Formats: sequence, structure tokens, C-alpha cells
Amino acid sequence: MMEKLIDVPRRVVAGVAGLLVLAAMIMLTAMGESTMQPLPASAPDREFSAGRALEHLGRFAAEPRPLGSPASDRARDYLVGRLRAAGLKVEVHRAVGARSAAGLATFGRVDNIVATLPGRDPTGTVMVAAHYDSAAMGPGASDDGAAVAAMLETVRALRVQGDLRNDLVFLMTDGEEDGVLGAEAFVREHPLARRGGVLLNWEARGVGGPSLMFETSRNNARLVETFAEAVPHPRGDSSMVELYRMLPNNTDFTPLVGAGFTGMNFAYIERSSRYHTADDSIANLDRGSLQHHGSNMLALTRALGDAALPTLVSDGDVTYFRFLGTMVTYPGHLVRPLAALAVLSLAGLTLLARRRGLVSVPRVFVGAASATLPLVLSVVLAQGMWELLVAWRPAYDTMGGLLHRPLAYQAAVAAMAGLALLSWYLPLRRRIGPAALAVGALAWPAALGALCAWAAPGASFVFTLPALCCALGGLAALLLPRFPAWRVAAVTFGAVASALLLPALARNALDGMGLALGGAGALVFAVFGLTVLPLVELPFPALRRGLSRHAAVAVPSIAVVLTTALVGLGLAVDRFDEGHPRRTHLAYVLNADTRVARWVSADADPAGWTRRYVSGRDVGELPAGYARGELWTGPAPVIAAGGPRVTVLSRSENGGNGGNGGNGGNGGNGGNTVTLRVTAGRAVRGVILRVDHPITGAAAAVAGNRPVTVTVTGVRAGTWPGEVRFRDLPPGGAEITLRVPRADRIRVTAIAETYGLSTVPGYVPRSPDLVASTREDGDLVAVTRTYDF
Repeated sequence: MMEKLIDVPRRVVAGVAGLLVLAAMIMLTAMGESTMQPLPASAPDREFSAGRALEHLGRFAAEPRPLGSPASDRARDYLVGRLRAAGLKVEVHRAVGARSAAGLATFGRVDNIVATLPGRDPTGTVMVAAHYDSAAMGPGASDDGAAVAAMLETVRALRVQGDLRNDLVFLMTDGEEDGVLGAEAFVREHPLARRGGVLLNWEARGVGGPSLMFETSRNNARLVETFAEAVPHPRGDSSMVELYRMLPNNTDFTPLVGAGFTGMNFAYIERSSRYHTADDSIANLDRGSLQHHGSNMLALTRALGDAALPTLVSDGDVTYFRFLGTMVTYPGHLVRPLAALAVLSLAGLTLLARRRGLVSVPRVFVGAASATLPLVLSVVLAQGMWELLVAWRPAYDTMGGLLHRPLAYQAAVAAMAGLALLSWYLPLRRRIGPAALAVGALAWPAALGALCAWAAPGASFVFTLPALCCALGGLAALLLPRFPAWRVAAVTFGAVASALLLPALARNALDGMGLALGGAGALVFAVFGLTVLPLVELPFPALRRGLSRHAAVAVPSIAVVLTTALVGLGLAVDRFDEGHPRRTHLAYVLNADTRVARWVSADADPAGWTRRYVSGRDVGELPAGYARGELWTGPAPVIAAGGPRVTVLSRSENGGNGGNGGNGGNGGNGGNTVTLRVTAGRAVRGVILRVDHPITGAAAAVAGNRPVTVTVTGVRAGTWPGEVRFRDLPPGGAEITLRVPRADRIRVTAIAETYGLSTVPGYVPRSPDLVASTREDGDLVAVTRTYDF
């Protein structure tokens, strides 16, 4: 019971040939996940043209346009003008949006653009949505300018063909970057939100890559069917849907679906090191990604625009994924039977291998249990690599693992997974037997598939199908004892599903989550390695001969050398330069009470340019409650600025249970409600109120808009426990109401923020190889006042 699962006369040639087939499948899958060729502005009128969309993009996405900025107003006016020129009825929906998070309430004035096109015989509404604001640090050509420009080009192409059957709504939201404020206000106030319909939302988390359908509403069966049939190059799979449902992230899709829309969410995610920076520019935008976004948008709008929308209602989700260039779908009710079939097939393989004298059941169990080691070790090695990279190059920390040129590092993650597998496999193959290890290892993808079948059905296929196919391939190989070539072919083709699905999932995990969470990709690579052990084993000599001492040392040593070389290559290739800049954080903070000003940076290891301004860790002269996390500081010149003003309009004590504020404090003793008038003058991005007590709720009222109230739980990390933000504060100010646990004194630090540091004497702009970091308080002039109430 110490034999290979399969053995053939020319085992080295057979094993290498099988592994080369799998490598070809991996390469074929990678090549198939491409974008589209961009069409020029001269393309036929009925086609989507990236060239024509780019002309629009250049008109409104050449500069940052955060909520409430003059650039945002210019973008809004341009977009409204183009939509009206196309013959749509256009409304600018003005409101105050609101959002709550742990210890935080965010408000902001938003200008949503709502353009409608009535259908000739509507069965419902099709809504196409994207946000036209950008992050403060960059022009947002991809996030989300590309989608907005695609909407204009889609409208043009639709108008060429004439009216569709269903009503169309083109929603361009404001304030998405500050917490989906525009979509929240639209859902809360606009009558079109109450009508519901089918939603197509478009996003970006990088500047390139295919347009992926990464999220759907529940009961997506007919929607996915329409997607697979309508779009020319469908990309994405249902594992992305399940993963995104588990993450805390959200887009405009979240509140709109919460309001009753069914729909699909799209984004491209490659080259994400540019995300939310000045490098999210038209120059860096992949034209093929824009074409793919727009072609899918146009095709789906046409298909849904002429569909009988009530027939799209389903009673369940489907599994969907690409397999050798074809979109495969199957209904949700097959997920659990397939997972059970994979487990049963593995049990059948175990019994047949036992009958052939290749394994014993206890050895298979030991093989399955011991396979925990390479899975855990691969994760530890990948995360350890990241910690070493950050220690060697601290600037990586500010990038959150989303590096400019990560390919060598990603290959190192795969190599470390291989090293973890060899470190487990080689010592145990003589003690437990290669067949027992190979069969036992399949218990992991089978178990993961079964777990997902209950917890995340759309992701089950990623593990269930490799486990099922590998088990069936093993069964076929054992049933063909007289045909060596067919035995190798059976095991090889059984592993094809694994090669087509698991490396692609690992690559998506590394692209989407970055090397800071590289352990997720390493884990998937390790699971892939477990599924191909019979082919890996073939080139090794028979157990009775064993590996020579030199070979036993050489094989893992090669993996160590390869991993080290790849990490070294990554360090050599991924250097910062003008085309791939380093991120830096800098802010100017003036305490208007003491007239003391400081430069502030949250960088772990400030660049030379940043060190012109900061020199130490002393935060003692920063305003009370301003510091958030560890900071570098340095003296700064005092500018003429009055700072925000806060006055108390009313204060009352609430009886009964005032809430626990998320930290267990004073919940049963009631609380205080304080209404404040907050003003900050003109040209202010917004005002932040830091509160030295947790807040359990907040409300905002601005002249001309409906007041908004949110409930808050939890506390802020690394700073005072309560915080309220108001973006685009009007010159006349706003009324902010806070609910806090009962206290004799409440301390509030008000921070008025304005864009840009060029007004500060002595400021020298960054060199071309540096770019502002994505931290939201960077490149801002912050003027503070502290109040005790």
C-alpha cells in the first residue's frame, strides 16, 4: 500500500507531458480573459466606440471632481447638456445624502443627474447607473469617468436605432466616493427609486482589464441568462458574486438593490495601483477596457430595453463561469448534489484504490489531515513575504498591497505554495504512500466545495468541479490497467477543470485584494497543487528505489531559490519612477485657537520630499482629537484663516435607554441631544466634527433640503470615538444634531478642510515620481477649533 496512484513505463515523459497540458490550459485561460479591441470614432453609428466615448471623457474627467468642488459642477453641467442634446428629459436631483459607519455619520449635498427616455410600450424600467464624482486625489478617468462617458456613447447609439420598448433611466450619481451619498439620497427621496426595475451599475477598481460582472441581486437566474446571451464577451463568474456579498465594500448598487431593484454590477480591476490616485487618468486608461465596458452596456441596455421585464423574475441564483471560452451556467438546485457527487466520487476512488492495494483507509485519512500543513504554510509564507517587503520597502504599506508591477511577486506566491507542498509531500511519500497522499489531498477541494454549497453556493464550483473531475479521472485511470497512455490521459484530463478554474481564481484574488492579502491567492494555489499530485508524482522514482539524498534536497532547494529569485526580481522591477510613482501623504493643520500650525504625514517612512515638512513624531501641538493613527509632524507657517464656527442651538437630556454608543458606556442612563450650528465660510471642502464621546445618532439640516437622520453604532478607531462629516457645506452652514450618552461635558473639535496646499507659504509641489496617497485627509488645509459644551 505504498505505490503511486498510476505508474507507466515512460513515467518522466508522461508526467512532464501531463503537466505541460495543464500549463497550456492555464495559459489559454489567461489569454481568454482579455478586453476588447477599441473601436475608433469612425465606427458605425450603431456600434459602441471607445474613440467617441474618449472625446466626452476628455471634457469632464481631466481633473479631480470630488463632491461639491467647482470641477464637479463643471462636469455636471457638461453631462446635463449632452443628455439634453440627445433628447432625454433631464433632472438634477439635489438632496443631502447620508451614511453611517462605526462611530461615524457622513452627510453631503449631492447633485444627481437623472435622465429618462420613455419606452414605446413599457413593461418596466431599465436603469443604467454610474457615479460622476471622483476621489479627491485624482481625475477618476476610470473610477468612474469611463462608465459615465460610456453612458453618453450608449445614449447616442440607442437614439440612432429609435425608441426601445421599456422606459430607460440613466442615473449619474454624485458623492459615491464619500459613502454612496448620491445613491442613498436618490433611494430615499426620488419617486423613480420606488418604481424599481432592472439595474445595470458600472464601476472600476483599476485602470484596465476586462469588464467583469462581479455582483448581482438575489435570484439572478434570468439576469445571468440574459447577460450570457446578450453581451459579446461576457466575463466574470458567480464566485465573485459570493465573495463580494461577504465583503464590507459597497457601491451605488447596494442602496439601489436595497430599494427593490434587481440587477448586475460591473467593474474592471486590473492595474489597481492607480486606483484613487492622480494616475487614474485618461493617459493610463486601457482603451480596451472602456470598449468592453461600453459594448456590454449597449448590448445589455438593448436586450433589457426590449425584454418583457416581468419574465426576468427568478426564484433562485445560478452558478456561472467561463470554461474554455464558453459561459457555463447551471441552476442553484444542482450545487449541493454536485458537491455530494464529488464527495461520493472521492469515496469511490478511495475504495477502488484500496481494492487495488494502493492505499488503506487510515493512510488516506492521514494524507487528508496532513494536507492541512501545506495549506497553512502557503498562507504563512505569502503573508510573511508581504511583511518582509514592507519592512524592506515601507512605501509599499501605503499602497495596500496594490503594487505597480506585481507579476514577479505573484509568481513568488505561487512558488511558495509549491514549496509548501513539496515540504509536506516529499517527507511523507515514503511513510504514507503517494497514492494515499494524492487521494487524501482531494478531500480538501471536495470539503471546500461542500462547505461553499451551503454557505456560498455560487462559489462552490471552484472547488467542487476540480474535486469531482480529479476523482473521476482517478477512477478512470484505475479502471484502465492495461492501457498506460490512457491512464495518464484520464488523470490529466481529470485535472483540466482544476487548471482552468483554480489558478484563475488565485490571480483574481491577487489582483483584487493585492499582496497585502496574498495568503488568499497562496491558499488557492496550494489547493490547485493538491489536485495534481498524481502527475507531480509520475517523474519521481518508485518508492523501493526512493529519492537520492541529493534529489531530496535539490527539489525543495530549487523551489527556495526560485522563490528568492522571484522576490529579488520583483524588488528590481517594481521600482518607483515617474511612470510608477510612490505615494506620499501630507496635510497642513492650523489650530485656530492657539495659532499653531503643523505639517502632518501618516507615511510609515516619509519620502525625501515629505521630510522637507515633517521631522518627528511629536503630536502634542496638534489640535485635540485631530490625530488619527501614528503621524509624523513638523512646524509650519501660520496662514490667515478664521476656522470653523460652532454654536449651540439647543441641548436636552433624554430619559430611558439612550443607546450604548457601541462601546458599552452609559446606555441605561439616557443621553444628550445637542443641536449645533456649524459654519466655515466659502471654498471649504467640508467640515468634520470629532467628538470625545461616542455618538449614537446624528442629523443634518440645510436650507432648501430635507433634513436627514442616521443611527450610529460603534466607535472610531485611532482617534476620538465619535465623528460627523459634512461634505460640500454651504456658506450659510448646517444644523448638526448629535445624540451622545449622558455626560456633563462634551468636547468637539471642528475641522474645516479646503483643497490643495499651494496656498501655504513655502510649499513646493511633489516631484514627478511622487503622487498623493489615498488617505482622505491628504493634500488638505485643515483649520480647527475646539469647543467644550
